[in-house]
Amino acid sequence: MSETSLAKIQAQIEKLQKKAEAIRAREVKEVIAKIKVAIDHYGLTAAELGLGGGRKAKAERASKVTQARVAKKVHKAAPPKRASTIKYRDDAGHTWTGHGKRPGWFKDAIEGGKKAEDLLVRPQQ
Repeated sequence: MSETSLAKIQAQIEKLQKKAEAIRAREVKEVIAKIKVAIDHYGLTAAELGLGGGRKAKAERASKVTQARVAKKVHKAAPPKRASTIKYRDDAGHTWTGHGKRPGWFKDAIEGGKKAEDLLVRPQQ
């Protein structure tokens, strides 16, 4: 089995990149030619294509973009969040509602030998 050196592989990569760039340049040239034919055939203008068009066209596009952004932001406000009831508490005063990711103090207490039931907040009687 022949061993290929890094330098040889990099030379091959460089050669392939140059080849890819040449192919892309040729394809782009062909696409541009097709686009020019279509523009001539339909008599399209830069403004109709959304290209250039000067200050007025840019201002109109900016206005449409702004209106679209404002329209997206108009929505009903979320209902206010209710305060959650504390379900777990440790001796240091750390609390947790029991919802979401377990806090570090809770994990540490469990690893330290406590049970979740030991940390439950008891209703005051």
